[in-house]
Amino acid sequence: MLEELEAIHADAISAIAEMADIDGLEAFRVSYLGRKGRLTVAAARMKDIPKEDKPAAGKALNEVRNAITAAIGEKGESLQIAIDAKAAENVDVTLPGRLMHPGARHPISQILDRAVATLRRMGFSLASGPEIETEWHCFDALNTPPEHPARNESDTFYFEDGRLLRTHTSTVQIRTMETSPPPVRIIAPGAAFRRDEIDSTHLSHFNQLEGLYVDEGVSLAELKGSLEYLLRSIFGEKTPVRFRPHFFPFTEPSFEIDIMLEARGKASKWIEIAGCGMVDPDVFNAVNKARGDNAYAPDKISGFAFGLGLERLAMILWGISDIRLLIENDIRFLRQFP
Repeated sequence: MLEELEAIHADAISAIAEMADIDGLEAFRVSYLGRKGRLTVAAARMKDIPKEDKPAAGKALNEVRNAITAAIGEKGESLQIAIDAKAAENVDVTLPGRLMHPGARHPISQILDRAVATLRRMGFSLASGPEIETEWHCFDALNTPPEHPARNESDTFYFEDGRLLRTHTSTVQIRTMETSPPPVRIIAPGAAFRRDEIDSTHLSHFNQLEGLYVDEGVSLAELKGSLEYLLRSIFGEKTPVRFRPHFFPFTEPSFEIDIMLEARGKASKWIEIAGCGMVDPDVFNAVNKARGDNAYAPDKISGFAFGLGLERLAMILWGISDIRLLIENDIRFLRQFP
């Protein structure tokens, strides 16, 4: 056994010294140290060696294996150095260096950071939920009737098992109330999905920022004050803000929010920017039923909710005319937002 190991060692070291490429070295390693390699086959015969000879044979086996492994490693390193040196032969070190342009945060990330920072100062905490949702969380719990257009397959992405891609992040409001008793003051930024035709103002995958505040005595005045403060922190403290009566299934009363857009060289005009309202009592009743208690009793607590489209905010803030620019990753466009 000892003589065989010495022969294997000598043959291996000699063969390794002659290796001229990485692939050949790897093939050699397999032929000696692989599952059916020469040294591995020799090691398998250890069981047939007399008991008194096994310690010496085992020691010799380990020494040969370690020596071959080390020789392969050293040869591989020297071959790689030679490869790298050859590759560098054609490098012209006199060429001028290339200017590295610093990166910047995407406009959507910037607008989200600004909004979240403002709302965190107002006492809101971040919440999140799944993008693949149930119809109950996306529609039923939010008082959206079966005949509502948003529930049609032409407007919403459904899966075969009945689940769907959430059409708004309002689902996080429901999940938060399911698991947490009032008071609740959360914001839920995230992706939403709708079957919209992609054009200059619509995407099928977009980003929203939802907010919810529920407690005893929450008033419409608090809703108005909170959103005016948020929008003026984004667009400027003198930005005119107005609330128009509207309808949403999950809030009553409901409002659309407009700001006065003052584009350079153009006449000022009102532009819709968000939706909001006081949480409908039917939403609280649905949450109570899911919880199995009366924590959100409509006669004891109240709340407001709002939703903002982040792409829309960015387009208004920076005067972006086509929403598709925000998803094309054209570096020439993104460099405008350091």
